[in-house]
Amino acid sequence: MILASSVEISAVMPAFNEEANLEQSVGRMAAALAGQARTFEVIVVDDGSRDGTAAVLERLKAIHPSLRVVRHPINRGYGAALRSGFAAAHYPWVFLMDADNQFDPSDIAALLARAADADIVAGYRKQRRDPLPRRLNAWAFFTLVTILFGRLARDVNCAFKLMRRDLLERMELHSEGALINTEVFVLARQLHARVVEVPIQHYPRTSGRQTGANLRVVVRAFSELLAFKAEMRKVEKAA
Repeated sequence: MILASSVEISAVMPAFNEEANLEQSVGRMAAALAGQARTFEVIVVDDGSRDGTAAVLERLKAIHPSLRVVRHPINRGYGAALRSGFAAAHYPWVFLMDADNQFDPSDIAALLARAADADIVAGYRKQRRDPLPRRLNAWAFFTLVTILFGRLARDVNCAFKLMRRDLLERMELHSEGALINTEVFVLARQLHARVVEVPIQHYPRTSGRQTGANLRVVVRAFSELLAFKAEMRKVEKAA
């Protein structure tokens, strides 16, 4: 277990049109980290939101001194948002959690309890609380991921992970979309990273709109997956 008196954490929260969720999610994140870390920052990446997300974040910066905002002028995708957040992180541990209030950030305590012996502590949803279409898309996508790359993790796309920043810095991440988590696990395996998995609670979204079942997002994810596999084949042949 890593003691709260010593751990330093950069929390990365990607957000796209999350105006209705940010006040609660940022506040809960700041409160959770205040009780779990010696030093922390909360980095919200506004990925080209078209609602009132930017205005809410400006207001929240006056309330939460730990809050930093990274903005994309246009919507670039989930992977691009995470890469921007990772690049902005200052502290040795990077904690990933989406801004949609489907996770309780205080559950980071369970991840920290396993962090001393891991490079990635990956949460997995004990029961996924997403609508059926999104769960079906996820099943199809990760069936293909397993066929192409073997088992990577129990819940690859679970947006509740604690990762060593120095490990992320050794990865050349390129994904612009939902493939980013698969890319992280594949590269972590190549780097012989230690991965520990921990069960966590998942909650239904009550505000805002999910994009995971959007046809454009789904097609982009499958296209990126096949392109990534082709790139890994080239790397393997060159090795």
